[in-house]
Amino acid sequence: MCLGVPGKVVSLSKNELGMLMGIVDFGGLTREVCLAFTPEVQAGEYVIVHAGYAISRLDEQEAMETLQALAELEESAAAEGE
Repeated sequence: MCLGVPGKVVSLSKNELGMLMGIVDFGGLTREVCLAFTPEVQAGEYVIVHAGYAISRLDEQEAMETLQALAELEESAAAEGE
């Protein structure tokens, strides 16, 4: 099973090969992500990231709904482990 996680693009840059890269915020944890598959993305927008690559853009409401669902899954798993 693959999991794409939503994150907010904080900044954009190009790497030494000229590929579009960005810093993406995942709820306080930031990572450098390849944005080559989403070249139209702008800072402040949300993307779905899988294996270090942004694979699609999504609007803020979709991102918030997905993050809420992931938080609920985490809470459910924690409750089962008690």
